Amino acid sequence: MRQLLACLLLVLCAQAGAAQRVVSLAPSLTEIAVEVGGQGRLVGVLDAGPRPPGLEHLQSVGHYGQLDMEQLLALKPDLILLWPGSVGPAQREQLRRLGIQLMTAEPHSLEDLATELAQIAVPLGQAERGRQLADAFRLRVAALRERYRRSVPLRVFYQVWDAPLYTVGGGQIISDGLSVCGGRNVFDDLALPAPQVSLEAVLQRDPQVIVVPNQAQADAWRKWPVKGRVVVGDPGVERPSGQMVEALARLCERMDQ
Repeated sequence: MRQLLACLLLVLCAQAGAAQRVVSLAPSLTEIAVEVGGQGRLVGVLDAGPRPPGLEHLQSVGHYGQLDMEQLLALKPDLILLWPGSVGPAQREQLRRLGIQLMTAEPHSLEDLATELAQIAVPLGQAERGRQLADAFRLRVAALRERYRRSVPLRVFYQVWDAPLYTVGGGQIISDGLSVCGGRNVFDDLALPAPQVSLEAVLQRDPQVIVVPNQAQADAWRKWPVKGRVVVGDPGVERPSGQMVEALARLCERMDQ
C-alpha cells in the first residue's frame, strides 16, 4: 500500500509541475505532444499541413517561417516547443528573450528522436508514457535494422523536390532512416540539411534506388537514363515524431521489393 501511495504521489507531483499552456511550433512536435498524451495542454500550434485529429480548434500562431508573435504572446504559454527551422533566426532570438520555457528539438538521428520523445513528455506531465514510447521506438528501429541489414548498403537518392532538385544531407535524420532500410544516402557527404543538387550529380553517383515524394515525380524519371528503381516514399518519414518509425517500415518494404 505504501509503495502504491508513493507512486501516486510521484505522478501527482509530476503533473503539478507540468506546463499548463503549451504552444507547438512544428507539426512533428505537435504529433509528439499527442503521442505522449499531452494534447490537452496545447493552446496553439504553428500550421504547416494537416493537424492531428482533434486539434482543429486550437489557435494558429502562424505558418511555417511566419510566426505571429503577437498571437503567440496573447495565448500566455508557459512552454514553447521549437523546431529551429520553423521560424527565422530573428524570431528565434526573440523567443529566447521572452523568459518563457523554451524546449528546442532538432534530432539528427533516430536515437536523438527517441531521446527527445522521452524529454518532451516530461514538461507535459507524461514522463512515464514518454519513456515507454521511446523504448518501443528503439526496439522497432533495432528490429527494422536487423531485418533489412545488407553487407553492402543500397545506394539511395532521396528526392525532396524536383524543381529545383533537392535532397537531404548526411546529418539529416532521414539519412539515418535510410540506413535502417539497408541503404546509404548517396549525398551523405554533404553537410547542408537540404542541399540543391544537379541531375548530372545524381546520375554520376549511380543510385540503385531513387525515393520520390509522389507518383508524378516517379514518372518524370522515366525520361532519364537511370538504372535504379524509383519508389514513392512515405510522407511520415519527413516528420520526426513517434510515427516516423512505422513510416520507415513502409519505406523499407518498398525499397526491398
